Amino acid sequence: MNADDLLAGLNERQIQATTCEGGPLVVLAGAGSGKTRVLTRRIAWRVANGQTDPNRVLALTFTRKAAGELRNRLRAGGMRDSVVAGTFHGVALTQLRQRWAERGIKPPTILDRKFRMIAQLIGRRPGVEPLDVVGELEWAFARLVAPTDYESAAKLAGRTPPLPNGQMADLMERYQAEKRRRRVVDFDDLLALAIRDLKADADYAAAVRWRHRHLYVDEFQDVNPLQFELLRAWRGDSNDVFVVGDPNQAIYGWNGADPNLLSQFAQREPGAIVISLDDNYRSTPQILTMATAALEGRGGRLVPHRPDGSVPTLASYPSDLAEAAGIAEAIKLVHSAGDKWAAQAVLVRTNAQLIPIEQALNEVGVPVRVRGGSGPLGSKEVKDALRSLGRPGINLPNALAELDASLTENGDTDETESTVGVVERQQNLAALSRLVHEYTSLDPQPNGPGLLAWISTVQAGEVGVDGDAVDLVTFHGAKGLEWKIVHIAGLEKGYMPIGYAKTGAQLAEEQRLLYVAVTRAESQLNLSWASERTFGTKTAKRQPSPYLEMMQSAIIHLRRGHRPLDWKAEIVKSRNAVKSIPKRAGKNPVDDPLFDALRQWRSGRAKAADVPAYLIFSDQSLRAIAKRQPTTRGQMARISGVGPVKLERYAEDIIKMVNDFS
Repeated sequence: MNADDLLAGLNERQIQATTCEGGPLVVLAGAGSGKTRVLTRRIAWRVANGQTDPNRVLALTFTRKAAGELRNRLRAGGMRDSVVAGTFHGVALTQLRQRWAERGIKPPTILDRKFRMIAQLIGRRPGVEPLDVVGELEWAFARLVAPTDYESAAKLAGRTPPLPNGQMADLMERYQAEKRRRRVVDFDDLLALAIRDLKADADYAAAVRWRHRHLYVDEFQDVNPLQFELLRAWRGDSNDVFVVGDPNQAIYGWNGADPNLLSQFAQREPGAIVISLDDNYRSTPQILTMATAALEGRGGRLVPHRPDGSVPTLASYPSDLAEAAGIAEAIKLVHSAGDKWAAQAVLVRTNAQLIPIEQALNEVGVPVRVRGGSGPLGSKEVKDALRSLGRPGINLPNALAELDASLTENGDTDETESTVGVVERQQNLAALSRLVHEYTSLDPQPNGPGLLAWISTVQAGEVGVDGDAVDLVTFHGAKGLEWKIVHIAGLEKGYMPIGYAKTGAQLAEEQRLLYVAVTRAESQLNLSWASERTFGTKTAKRQPSPYLEMMQSAIIHLRRGHRPLDWKAEIVKSRNAVKSIPKRAGKNPVDDPLFDALRQWRSGRAKAADVPAYLIFSDQSLRAIAKRQPTTRGQMARISGVGPVKLERYAEDIIKMVNDFS
């Protein structure tokens, strides 16, 4: 293995990240910038130069699949199987088993599913789903939240607990006690026990750190505080640490991940070396312009290395069925031009959105593959419902009426006060209701077995993982994947951002999720939304996602022939328009420097969005802002003319301006 050969094909910053001495080393790698390539080349290069013993390397990632791919890349670089590459949980379990064996301790039973134990602990409670409680427990343990701190931590994070705060904290304690009584451990315990052993025994910790003296972590934006504590315990006082990730692809905060562990790494450790990879080799300049628009210019700039491509499209449809049919037509048109089916993907925010799209594709003979699971029809709640609805002898119309009544009773599927699990289950059951209604309208004597046979036709066009098929994927499931042509559907308020996203952090994560979806596309990107969508028997009017305003502006600029990056400069210009304005001298909103600055800012935003200035804010609203000087979102929300969309879009800019002029 020649060290110089390992640098072939790398750009200047990739070479710097591969060969840089010292540490800790933090690589901020934008989408399509070759982060995994750099990670594996760095390991191989340091081994080739004698700087690293491959038997002492520990490379951490988040899934067994990702760990396997990392090992395959290392083998391709001549590393064979000497490097330990695995997940946090897998490595922790291996170490615990070795320690238990050395000390003659009988290993506890691994509790791979918490559902049954949690269901027993909470008993039968109307409106409380054990799966929601499991998710909340996992979030709290991942964030190192003690039962006594749960209420304040949940409130700060904008959580909607499935149980009252006091009961949730009590359940956390009872769950831990029950595990001890049964002598079982769950996956979170594996990390906590590994940390405990390393902290309790200095000799043992030294041996582990000697064994894994070179640490590498992929996708560091997805690390949660519990995993970070284990990394610190493995690391000790060593600086031989390499972490790589993308703050703009941090999309698992709802599950406990803390993107600040990456973005603030250098602040915590002043000696850290930070290298940014901004060169994108995946997408056309036009698609990268849309990625910038998705983040409203806040996420830095990716430098394109592909030639110009087609301008992305944005289409609105009268209904979700019309949208699905339109996407199916577009997919067939691309395929007829010579591309494989697998060159295309349809991305949506939630599983429930996949059903009408899958049906539309099946109807026109397009093979499909549901990535990351079996979609809404494979969810527990839908399987349970189908077991009941599919029974021989069932009065299907009556059973369907009961299902519809339960959906109506449980409220709007976009209810912002519901937990994530409640909303997803409601949407999945509503999608099932819609299918059953379709079946009963076709069969003059609808029955349970007939329903199950008909439901199977919905998935008739699905093929295996290796077949040539169009991929149907949620935004979360699409992370780490890429396609030549991407269709992003259902870009409506309530889906993007999702209805239960309330806090600033949650809304920012929704924008990053859209950015992830956009950056999956290589050559062509098509966006769409529907002005009417059916949930079960209920048809609801829909509004376009607030993020589409900026993306539509980007499309207009691209169609006019503007260079993609010119549009990014316009965003920066509008955000910086007020920086040269003198500090505020008086309080009168007429002839007031703050009012003048607000108008200049509005002009920049209107120009960037290619809309009339009054659509951003009226003069009356700007005068009210200048007079009241809001310094919080709550204060700004009480000003006439400032609705939820404008608050979401513009509050950050305006509050900063008020502070600058105060």
